[in-house]
Amino acid sequence: MHDLEHDIDEFDEDYKSKTDIKREMHELQDLALKIFRLSKSQRSKLPLNEELRDAMVLADKITNKPDALRRHCRFVAKLLLETDVDAIRKEMDALANKHQQQTKQQEKFEVIRDTLMSGSNDEVEAVLAESPGMERQKLRQLVRQASKEKKAEKLGKNYRDLLVYVKQHFKG
Repeated sequence: MHDLEHDIDEFDEDYKSKTDIKREMHELQDLALKIFRLSKSQRSKLPLNEELRDAMVLADKITNKPDALRRHCRFVAKLLLETDVDAIRKEMDALANKHQQQTKQQEKFEVIRDTLMSGSNDEVEAVLAESPGMERQKLRQLVRQASKEKKAEKLGKNYRDLLVYVKQHFKG
């Protein structure tokens, strides 16, 4: 009898209730619907295996048949059980927040430009060390001219050119 109790304890560690299993399947079905609603170009960026890609092609064909789409959604949810769902969700989040990522990157470039303009020679050397593709003379010239524009309170061409130069060399 003691051995039977030990066997039950082993099952308890990996036990999932029926409710938990259903909840997980509903979440996967919702994920499948979200994937269906993405454009083909967005879907191509997702890390889907060949079987899921084929299922997406079929989903495109049956979008106007709600019952068939619902059944197909369940099938795709079962396929998703076998794949890395976290990687798919991560990529979908990146697709959804692309604008925010671009805005953050733009702000980063502006901060670099402003530190170059307000700083000393040390900041220029630090930026040159981070991005070895930059030309020292051109960078210093742009910083000097942009700083003059800023002091004259007429932000113009050189101010923008410095930002463009920083973007070009920090993209990679």
